[in-house]
Amino acid sequence: MNLLFGALSMGLVLSLLGLGVYISYRILDTFDLTVDGSFAFGAVIAGVLLTRGLASFWASAAGFLAGMVAGAISGAVHRRLGVSRLLSGLLVATALYSLDLLIMGGGDISLASTRTLPTQAFDLWLRFGGPESGARIFGIEVSARTLATFLSMLPAVGTAVFLVDRFFRTSLGLAMRATGDNAQMARSVGIDDARVFIAGLAVSNGLVGLSGALFAQYQGFVTIQMSVGMLVMGLAAVAIAEGVLRGRSLGARIAGVVGGSIVLRLVVALALAAGLPANTLKLVTAALMLAVLVVPDMIRRRRLTPVTG
Repeated sequence: MNLLFGALSMGLVLSLLGLGVYISYRILDTFDLTVDGSFAFGAVIAGVLLTRGLASFWASAAGFLAGMVAGAISGAVHRRLGVSRLLSGLLVATALYSLDLLIMGGGDISLASTRTLPTQAFDLWLRFGGPESGARIFGIEVSARTLATFLSMLPAVGTAVFLVDRFFRTSLGLAMRATGDNAQMARSVGIDDARVFIAGLAVSNGLVGLSGALFAQYQGFVTIQMSVGMLVMGLAAVAIAEGVLRGRSLGARIAGVVGGSIVLRLVVALALAAGLPANTLKLVTAALMLAVLVVPDMIRRRRLTPVTG
């Protein structure tokens, strides 16, 4: 049960990563390689600020802003300087790697002695009379720290998801959706598609940076290698949302991405419970994403193929 609640908490945190990838990949119709860099950048900024005594809320907000800056720079390099989409993202992500090392002064930061969001939630759990040993759920003991972490991530991520849904119903959000659908048509009705694209990448990577900031607080440390493979993980959440948790409205698609992230982490948790080595988790993620992309299409083609006999 501890593994289950841990997977749910991690799925919620990484759902913001999935939403960021969804915005760039589906709404803006671009493959943004900035993600791997902005995830670690948000984590590094939040981690450094936490070690200097800043409250977890403001440290997380700073991680969001750091991701926004990274996304805006990537978008500007592409739309203002004429660099290709893939190369602009790769250049920014590469630059961020060195910047992270300079900010941290090394390869990792420990958050064990800081007041992160999970530690504050645990303190509140005890203050309001929660048992220090935890609670029994369906007859299975769950540790207090695991429950407190889950209960802290649920409203934090829920609020962010709600705000994303509201944002894409504003005029700027609708302009982003129109630009992604058809940039030429958007220009014909007076939308500055270059500026909207840059703003879209800023919002996308802001969510990724916020996910990195929460991820660092969840695991209790920041490392320079923490963002490796995060783009694939975000794409896997989007693939699950589109291949399994189908939805037509924007709200349903956003909820699907959150659900896809949780499903992905539950599969990883089951793989760990089955005894799979932790070093193979990226392989599991890639295999699951491939299955989600290929299997539904194979089933659909099989149904459409006429039976001859």
